[in-house]
Amino acid sequence: MPNATYIYSCNPEQHAATPSLSVSSSNHVPPRVTPSQLPSLLHNKNTITTKHSPLQNTMGNETQTQTQTQTGFKLVGYKNFVRTNPKSDRFKVNRFHHVEFWCTDATNAARRFSWGLGMPIVAKSDLSTGNLTHASYLLRSGDLSFLFSAPYSPSISASTAAIPTFDASACHSFSAKHGFAVRAVAVEVADAEIAFATSVAHGALPASPPVVLDNRVGLAEVRLYGDAVLRYISYNNPSHTSDPNPGLWFLPGFEPMEELSSFPSLDCGIRRLDHAVGNVPELVPVVNYLKGFTGFHEFAEFTAEDVGTSESGLNSLVLANNEEMVLFPLNEPVYGTKRKSQIETYLEHNEGPGVQHLALVSDDIFNTLREMRKRSCVGGFEFMPSPPPTYYANLKNRAADVLTDQQIKECEELGILVDKDDQGTLLQIFTKPVGDRPTIFIEIIQRIGCMHKDEEGKVYQKGGCGGFGKGNFSELFKSIEEYEKTLESRRTA
Repeated sequence: MPNATYIYSCNPEQHAATPSLSVSSSNHVPPRVTPSQLPSLLHNKNTITTKHSPLQNTMGNETQTQTQTQTGFKLVGYKNFVRTNPKSDRFKVNRFHHVEFWCTDATNAARRFSWGLGMPIVAKSDLSTGNLTHASYLLRSGDLSFLFSAPYSPSISASTAAIPTFDASACHSFSAKHGFAVRAVAVEVADAEIAFATSVAHGALPASPPVVLDNRVGLAEVRLYGDAVLRYISYNNPSHTSDPNPGLWFLPGFEPMEELSSFPSLDCGIRRLDHAVGNVPELVPVVNYLKGFTGFHEFAEFTAEDVGTSESGLNSLVLANNEEMVLFPLNEPVYGTKRKSQIETYLEHNEGPGVQHLALVSDDIFNTLREMRKRSCVGGFEFMPSPPPTYYANLKNRAADVLTDQQIKECEELGILVDKDDQGTLLQIFTKPVGDRPTIFIEIIQRIGCMHKDEEGKVYQKGGCGGFGKGNFSELFKSIEEYEKTLESRRTA
């Protein structure tokens, strides 16, 4: 295990049971909390209140509750929503850093995703590197990093773990409860210690206290929703992030993967994580919770009237950081509809809230889909059924100013959905669930338009360009409903 220094003398289990502080409902960013203030904040019972809420989370026999401040927040729907950016982040959030999946067999999970998405396995921490606690394999394509971790025997000491927050027993319990699922969404911040202190001071449930690895990498975790955590990563020397040694640019304790152990030449053109979508039973408390400790602002929203079908629906809201490149959409089911909402189905099979899907940006979605579809029947990922021909017949009227006739034809051949807003165009497609349960899946997207120049003259694409497929929600719902109907017919038979 790399040299680890814990900033606070408290353990994650104690933190997990600590009630939250009240969540601020204001967009005003208060003075930052210093790390020296954190221990007293965590243990000052005069400032802590408890209240049962839909954020209740269980891991094993533990129950966690989260105080929520009801702020009068109410969804207004797509047509009435006005996007503003108050620049209200409570701490600097640079980008998505990685996503960690907890599973029972990291080797096979990593190789399947490597093959299916064209992401080389670039680093490892396992028995061969001296890690007796867990096997972890890191996939990377462009700026996208996926980490797959599985436990060795829980009876072995965790002293050799490369990820200090990893717990073998917790991973076993997590996998038994959720199946294959996302444990951590990691963001790179300016200072993990400050991010953690500020988050907890504004209502975040602590998961793992700050730790410094090899005196250069900061790591801390707070609860996101359900059993998923938001992980903060920071570097004392950011220039190391371009170093070829993963022990420097990722985490200490990871070593380069032998080239022959992966699929380095099968690049599908996937470049970064665009957004990570969560499903929750009730939207408002979770939005208030996340806004309260991050300061993120509302970027978009949709109601069942905007995106539902005649049989089911959902409500959705997107939270964004100041730069609007770290996006967290959240969905809640609409109950009492003719059919059970796909969100409700997810919550049942996942046994609670969790990450529903990850949207991955391609720089050429046509090439990406051709490559991925070649691998669908040989260990890759299957896709949701394509829309009917009428969808593409109408597409010319909606997208002829952006896509050529040949590109529209390719969209139909590959099953790609197209949507536009007043700023840009979105091309998207969804896989079927990637595991045994009808829970987590992958979205492949390409955004067109919204190009800007920064102060240094560098051209970049504005975050969320083209929206989130509001015009395609109905088609997506229909395809998921049809997929679920096939499962139901089997059960009935």
